[in-house]
Amino acid sequence: MSGNPPRRWTFPRVLAHRGGGSLAPENTLAGLQTAAEQGFRGVEFDAKLTRDGVAILMHDDTLDRTTNGAGPTAQADWAALEHLDAGGRYAPRFRGEPIPTLAAALKLCAQLRLWANVEIKPCPGRESETGTAVAHQVLEHLPRAGALPLLSSFSPAALEAARDVAPQLLRGLLVERAPDDWCEQMQRLGCFSLHCEQRAATAALRRDAAAAGYPMLCYTVNRPGVARRLLSLGVSAIVTDRLDLIAPA
Repeated sequence: MSGNPPRRWTFPRVLAHRGGGSLAPENTLAGLQTAAEQGFRGVEFDAKLTRDGVAILMHDDTLDRTTNGAGPTAQADWAALEHLDAGGRYAPRFRGEPIPTLAAALKLCAQLRLWANVEIKPCPGRESETGTAVAHQVLEHLPRAGALPLLSSFSPAALEAARDVAPQLLRGLLVERAPDDWCEQMQRLGCFSLHCEQRAATAALRRDAAAAGYPMLCYTVNRPGVARRLLSLGVSAIVTDRLDLIAPA
């Protein structure tokens, strides 16, 4: 694990998970607005495709948990989704909050000066298609000022497709537990950073990532003491739901 020059993490070190963390409905414009109001400068959110190829903010493969719709996301066209309620199940005051397109989210991030980690979250069988579409959307809505968004994914195929479309955008490999060949995967995909579940950020993995020159991001860190410890041990950034407990700086 050596030989690569170190890559500097120059982005926010604390990112709001799925937009507004636990303070707003996930993957919504209201969530992004909430993160900005809480003083956060960086957000993480999920992007997947509708049946007709529109990139939207959505974590699940189905609509049931976060909206008043039902069924597989990948089997619905945008015209059937754009009027769904993505906020009412979180709290009555968010009733009527729509599912946003990725384009709308990127535009709002630019207005609010929020840096974005866009997770490519493909439905099964649409890995390359989703990576391609998300990369095209990000290129189309690049901020006029500030750092470019970072694309991350659990799917190597999605990252490979995004790389082919937008090699200038940084990419992060998402893993729950780092496989033995994680470094080889990073090199093959041309990734900038390794993103892992917080409990997987062992001393050995932190050491190997540092030796290979890769910044490490940990998710989902919701205890302030754990956040401070990870950042003090050399983790470059964390993703959190607890915008009410963990300071954005």
